[in-house]
Amino acid sequence: MKHLKSILFATALCIGMVSFVGAQSKIAHINTQELIKSMPEMKEAQSQLETLSKTYQTELQSLGSEFQKKVELYDKEAATKTKEENTNRAKEVQTMEQSIREFQQQAQQDLQKKEFDLLKPITEKAKEAILKVAREQGFDYVLDSSQGVTIMADGKDLLADVKASLGI
Repeated sequence: MKHLKSILFATALCIGMVSFVGAQSKIAHINTQELIKSMPEMKEAQSQLETLSKTYQTELQSLGSEFQKKVELYDKEAATKTKEENTNRAKEVQTMEQSIREFQQQAQQDLQKKEFDLLKPITEKAKEAILKVAREQGFDYVLDSSQGVTIMADGKDLLADVKASLGI
């Protein structure tokens, strides 16, 4: 019985200490997506991505209309050509269609890579600013409210402080 009381006392003591330590942690929150959207670097990155995207769209439209013209021409001339010529033309059209698909896939990959390359330094800068402000204000944890994390009612929103730190 004495042993059981000792175990219960030790358990209660541990729970009390964990609660005491946990109660001393300061928690804040920030909407990182809103912060990143408001950064001037993000506006520049979006502009670069839109320009690149339009370039690829223009090229794809050009390739598509060239493809359409060739298909229409081959369809019109099919009756006057030999079976062998029509077979070769069909292969040419298939090759051209495949080239357009490959270009489209490559363009999409290039856009994704460019987006990653442009956003990485922006997100790193935001993260550093959040850490700096959180440390200056003595916060132990900062939750990202843009990710759907439940925010404690008493936690401070650091968005305005981080924006000020970044000069936004």
